[in-house]
Amino acid sequence: MKLITDSDVARALSMRDAIAALRTAFTQHGRGAGAVLARGRATAVHAGHAVTISAMGAALPASGVAGAKIYSTVAGQFHFVIVLFSSVTGEVLATIEANELTRLRTSAATAVAVEHLARKEARVLSVFGAGLQAHAHVEALMLIHPFNRVLVCARSGAAEFANWITEKFHLSAQATDATTAASQGEVIICATRSPEALFDGTLIRPGTMIAAVGTSKPTARELDDSLLGRAQLIAVEWLPAALAEAGEFARAAAGVIDLARVVELGKLLADGGAYRGHPSDIVVYKSVGIGLEDVALAKLVWERMS
Repeated sequence: MKLITDSDVARALSMRDAIAALRTAFTQHGRGAGAVLARGRATAVHAGHAVTISAMGAALPASGVAGAKIYSTVAGQFHFVIVLFSSVTGEVLATIEANELTRLRTSAATAVAVEHLARKEARVLSVFGAGLQAHAHVEALMLIHPFNRVLVCARSGAAEFANWITEKFHLSAQATDATTAASQGEVIICATRSPEALFDGTLIRPGTMIAAVGTSKPTARELDDSLLGRAQLIAVEWLPAALAEAGEFARAAAGVIDLARVVELGKLLADGGAYRGHPSDIVVYKSVGIGLEDVALAKLVWERMS
């Protein structure tokens, strides 16, 4: 068994690699070649101090592996590790420190969704949030789509984030308010821990794609009912996880989300890739993070470190 650290992962895995690996993994899953282990959580409180332990995973026999990600949450901070097994022999292949891998996998999965759901003509990217995942999403999306302008809306750090984007990618980026970001963005990324909707969904223009990736708790949501009701398509990683964990689903009023408009990303890819709707369609991608993503990237890291 190999022990692989975060620094090893950073050397072995690029964002472009992660996008390609998840494109393949989601396509395999959409064709029925794999199973996802739902996330489980347990929280204990002692002397006023809370700790949560969570686990999720996947079996990907078409890729020769199965695995689980386990992580702790203490004082709002996460620490991740993946145990990777051979699906042929059952032996443990590696234990992988997975903080860097988690940063990559969430944004890489969104990039796969944007590749196949956003209009090719979209040029304005709006980002809600200025933290780790907001940065990672800009990094990922610049690899797969020709944006020429970025709008940033965040409670803090928006101007610094916009300056980072300008310097790193040599394009126009500016801090702005929620109304401007929502009404002008052609692709919108929501990467916050907000418990409530970030903007009025009636502001969204026809033809916009919105990705909500910031929360995996059914009590929190980044998108409101007006937007969810307008969406012609809602893409999710895995429907059982979305129904159990996404606040957009759990807190939506009755009748707002018609499950006939909900599709798993893998099934979309397996069915030919790009969304074949009308150019004026509003499309939502709701991510909660699933073990398929972690195990697929862990396999690639293990191969490169072996």
